[in-house]
Amino acid sequence: MWLRKGPDASLRLGVVTSRKVGKAVVRTRARRLLREAFRLNRSRFTGDCDVILSARDKIAGAVLKQVETELLTLARRAGIYGKPG
Repeated sequence: MWLRKGPDASLRLGVVTSRKVGKAVVRTRARRLLREAFRLNRSRFTGDCDVILSARDKIAGAVLKQVETELLTLARRAGIYGKPG
């Protein structure tokens, strides 16, 4: 997870998947999982920054709940996780 701060930042999401993650089907599924985990928890995030998520190869066998847990852990570490709004 990377954060991009700037005057035009507004908790937008960017997702990156490289070919190391797997073939096209696997990369697309990884992007969908990351987007869905972000969408379900977006109301809990705070701050004026854009979020960039990079999929790793372990996401290939993951389910949504695992991805969501990891996303929230990273968000807490980054200081952008707050109470539900």
